[in-house]
Amino acid sequence: MNGYLGIDVGSVSTNLVVINYEGEVLEKIYLRTKGQPIDVVQRGLKELKQSLADDIEIKGVGTTGSGRNLTSVVVGADTVKNEITAHAVASSHIVPDVRTVLEIGGQDSKITILRNGIVVDFAMNTVCAAGTGSFLDQQAARLGIPIEDFGKMALKSKNKVRIAGRCSVFAESDMIHKQQMGHNLEDIIAGLCEALVRNYLNNVGQGKDILAPVVFQGGVAANEGIKEAFAEALETEIVVPEHHDVMGAIGAALLAKDKIVNDGEETSFKGWNVTEIEYTPSSFECEGCANLCEVIEIRMDGEIVSRWGHRCNKWDLAQ
Repeated sequence: MNGYLGIDVGSVSTNLVVINYEGEVLEKIYLRTKGQPIDVVQRGLKELKQSLADDIEIKGVGTTGSGRNLTSVVVGADTVKNEITAHAVASSHIVPDVRTVLEIGGQDSKITILRNGIVVDFAMNTVCAAGTGSFLDQQAARLGIPIEDFGKMALKSKNKVRIAGRCSVFAESDMIHKQQMGHNLEDIIAGLCEALVRNYLNNVGQGKDILAPVVFQGGVAANEGIKEAFAEALETEIVVPEHHDVMGAIGAALLAKDKIVNDGEETSFKGWNVTEIEYTPSSFECEGCANLCEVIEIRMDGEIVSRWGHRCNKWDLAQ
């Protein structure tokens, strides 16, 4: 069986997915990046190889995420695309007529507007922590509630409490104040979910033409309270895909499959033995002009195999 590998390397998590020709997920792995993208990708590939059936042959590889360039060198990728493109492709594959993609991850949030399968607008927020997965994790830990139960408790609320959600600091202090006033946890958590959705729509979604069908993805999409708050605020059904937490990797795999199939080329995948090769990244600032580019280079067993980050061809390996 032919398989297509997608790798999404972000600041918080690294996701690896193998799909078949029809785009169905055969295996997926979610790992914490922890500032070690190369090590995590190599570990993920080892786990993936062990879990895949022996008759699956990788015919294409795609990378995405903030570490997509680095990862492409390590594994030998056929396509390298940004997160917006990868997530849009994955969403369109699952919901062909999708027109809005809401995404909330561990440290950032995004919105993508599609029309007829084409991205026409997008926005992202990487500045404020309010509404991200890390903030929800903090509040769940502070309240002594498993994050898996956070959304379910919100759905039990009978009288939601309004929480100030424009800032993570204000939201936390307001939650503490509401607890001191005697409100029960279900109502406070439901109020927090509404506040985070309100913050998302007023910031990331401001000025965007949000139309159904709406797909909600990212790690926070597992939170039923946030999903319900979006449904109420937008007055429409919210679709959460089965593999909502690895949609970027799915999109990268789909893009790689399309390129290989359409171009009729062989994959550049270096094989599973890349897990045994030592890669070393480094960077330096070029002072050749006013741009002061940060040039990133990666060495394989001591030899430079790739450079990027420069605006001219001064540091191209061909030079």
